[in-house]
Amino acid sequence: MNKYFSLVLFAHTVFAMPFAIIGFFLAVTTTTHEFNWLKLFLMLLCMVFARNAAMAFNRYLDRDIDAQNPRTAIRDIPSGRISSNEALIFTIANSLLFILTTLLINKLCFYLSPVALAVVLGYSYTKRFTPLCHLILGLGLALAPIGAYLVVAGEFAMLPIYFSLAVLCWVSGFDIIYALQDEEFDRQNNLN
Repeated sequence: MNKYFSLVLFAHTVFAMPFAIIGFFLAVTTTTHEFNWLKLFLMLLCMVFARNAAMAFNRYLDRDIDAQNPRTAIRDIPSGRISSNEALIFTIANSLLFILTTLLINKLCFYLSPVALAVVLGYSYTKRFTPLCHLILGLGLALAPIGAYLVVAGEFAMLPIYFSLAVLCWVSGFDIIYALQDEEFDRQNNLN
């Protein structure tokens, strides 16, 4: 199991968690819905499953690129610590667990779960054709406050969308800065 935690940098999940927790408590404090431990637990599971799927899929899709880049050649798939098939199976398993967990929450979360997965998994493709890929990554994390709000409230509202816009800008910005370390490699390999 440790190799999968390494694949998805599980310890970094704590950095994404506040976005979801904010959305959850926005709904608890601004609607008539009360705090519910089970909903909090299910929301946290959804966040972990979606993030695991996204990270594993990104590593799977980028495995050949990562193998060529000296900075990323030490990652789990290029270094042989985990096979590409294992990463893909882990992605599929976490995607299914995400969808099943949303089914336990409410119909709206369940119906929107494929949309959320399309965004967080789709980001990995966008690096190959658009410099807007950083915004797609930001959008993926920006879904957390909205999704967590929906866990509690079961309906949309503007307040979590404002928080999500802030997350979108913040994550997109730091991803652009993070990407600068690979600027030369990315140009040579036609990556955005």
